[in-house]
Amino acid sequence: MGLATAANIAQSALNTVTAQTQVLTRNIAGANDTTTFNTKVANVVTIAGGGAQVASVSRVQNQTLFENVLNATSSSAAQTAISDGLTQLEATVGAASDGSAGQSPSTLLSNFTNALQSYESSPSDAALADSAVSSAQTLAQSLNSATSTVQNVREQADASMSQSVEQINSLLQQFQTVNAQIMSGNANGTDVTDAQDSRDSILTQLAQQIGITTVTNANGGMNIYTDSGATLFQGTARTVSFTPTTSYTSGTTGNAVYVDGVPVTGSGSTMPIQSGALAGLANLRDDVTVTYQSQLDSIAGNLISTFAETDQSGGGGPTQPGLFTTPGATGMPASDMGLAGMIEINANVDPNQGGNASLLRDGGISDPSGTAYTYNTSGDGSYTGRLDQLLGNLSATATFDPAGGIGTSDTLSDYATNSVSWLEAQRSNASSAGTYQSTLLSQATTALSNTTGVNIDSQMSQMLNLENSYQASAKLMSTIDGMFGALMQTMGITVQ
Repeated sequence: MGLATAANIAQSALNTVTAQTQVLTRNIAGANDTTTFNTKVANVVTIAGGGAQVASVSRVQNQTLFENVLNATSSSAAQTAISDGLTQLEATVGAASDGSAGQSPSTLLSNFTNALQSYESSPSDAALADSAVSSAQTLAQSLNSATSTVQNVREQADASMSQSVEQINSLLQQFQTVNAQIMSGNANGTDVTDAQDSRDSILTQLAQQIGITTVTNANGGMNIYTDSGATLFQGTARTVSFTPTTSYTSGTTGNAVYVDGVPVTGSGSTMPIQSGALAGLANLRDDVTVTYQSQLDSIAGNLISTFAETDQSGGGGPTQPGLFTTPGATGMPASDMGLAGMIEINANVDPNQGGNASLLRDGGISDPSGTAYTYNTSGDGSYTGRLDQLLGNLSATATFDPAGGIGTSDTLSDYATNSVSWLEAQRSNASSAGTYQSTLLSQATTALSNTTGVNIDSQMSQMLNLENSYQASAKLMSTIDGMFGALMQTMGITVQ
């Protein structure tokens, strides 16, 4: 081997060690970033004539583990959205200090029933009449308040869906830019590992909002699809669109989210998404809250029916709302929809509105100026017939809307109790599922970090080896330089 060849080999060794050291320095600097930084590897190849060089820089990756992280991220985000909403809905049953659902329609219905029984045992006691009407008022207000809470949760979910869609579109645009950098870098042979880290970070953020799957192309580019198969990115970012609904009532149906014109949420969705915050919010807005609202509306509808008054004169007059009614009602409601938000106490029986609480005993609440709907026609202060009838109605089996999901035939009291149990079961299940998914995400993230993240001990060990290699190469260069000098001296050549 000639001195020139040896010098070239030694110089290439110095250059290679320098390039490897730079890669190790990047790794050590990124060691604390356990979420987006992957360990970089300097790929060394032998070159013609001897020696070596760093031909490229790649990164340690495990696509299977990364996909596990994406899936766990989406599932955890969906459960969190549902659990957070159910925690707000739990306020409608306001747990008391003894652990009971202190402000639930179930508890307040029981309180009202007790007040009605007390009044029935002493029908001439005006204070007991007032107390029964007051309990009825509290019950109606609890249904109003619960409805307000439910619709507020729906409005918040809708607003959060709008924010999620904006975030998805922004992330897809960022992805398009980084993806183009990676494809261009691959074509030009430049280092794209930092861009690949950035792309993974974008994908992780995207998975938080919507469940995704990815496909990597031969040129290093990537396509993104929803977990239901709708295309989010294929060469260019697809548009995700959504029109918010700012105000919700019991009968309001929220708008669907569209991906490139294809609905991915809502009952009409052809490719419904399964995970991500967007899926959880849609489930909360369109399913969980709608089912619970149906339960509340059924309770309100049965209260109005239970306390309705019929024509006692034999004239065949229509059944009319009695103790419980709705604003401006001229007859019985056509359906239960929205009744929990509108139910109120008839002003004719409410002392706070100038009414007469004794009409609860006597009847005629729907028409106090007439006699057709009066049950106690003699005005007997000890009359209990109507109160007995009302208590019997309360304990009778009634029919409920199947949309409530907790049965269609039950007593009003049992149905209200089942509604509280249903809500608590939904909250508990969502909380447990959220904890489980969070644990899976933590385990998947740790497994990925252990595989692709930076191990400081390993990097420092490699750095020490490179330092030794550098010193050896430098010493070889010094030896070769000395040999060149001796050769020149022998040849009588003076080096200036």
